[in-house]
Amino acid sequence: MATEDVVLLDCWASPYCMRVKIALEEKGIKYEERAEDLFGGKSELLLTSNPVYAKVPVLLHKGKPLCESSIIVGYIEETWASPPLLPSCPYARSQAKFWVDYVDKKLFDAGGNIWRTKGEAQEVAIKDFIEVLKQLEKVLGDKDFFGGDSFGFVDIITIAITSWFLAFEKFGNFKVEDHTPKLSAWINRCMQRKTVAKVIPDPEKIYEVVINLKKMMGME
Repeated sequence: MATEDVVLLDCWASPYCMRVKIALEEKGIKYEERAEDLFGGKSELLLTSNPVYAKVPVLLHKGKPLCESSIIVGYIEETWASPPLLPSCPYARSQAKFWVDYVDKKLFDAGGNIWRTKGEAQEVAIKDFIEVLKQLEKVLGDKDFFGGDSFGFVDIITIAITSWFLAFEKFGNFKVEDHTPKLSAWINRCMQRKTVAKVIPDPEKIYEVVINLKKMMGME
């Protein structure tokens, strides 16, 4: 497939963009990344491709735009069948989609509340975040990946957000591993995959991004 068939409007620090890149890497799809300056002025292509939210990621496949990371990963799964990211059993597929929805609604926002707050509010935010992690650890159980033996849809959706965990830990003064050791082992397992390691940035750089975000928002 020609690279120009698949273009990703991207921001390197966005876990939502990371998801799309990992899915493309897993499928072996060549693509062109176009970095967006989300604060200095969004491109005309982004504004016309995602007029509703004007947010990344946007995947352009043969010129047609797709928005929202989970929807894009679902499209990638349906468009390029091999290797599969979802199980073949309809029930198992539905379960995977449930946990994708749970992660989308809970994980990143719960972590974000840690660096956006202080004092008692931050203590509540840390507790809420750890509860989300414990729920995910319970689902993971003793399996290597959320889908069992193979790395798949739920893993892709979740692992991208873990790139922000160091920032959450530093601002909240806690360690994810102390509360959810099995989930931490899963993170390390995922990071052994070339498709993941190639995409996930250095967590220290994400931490720097969060420090700058706090300054921009007048929180420092």
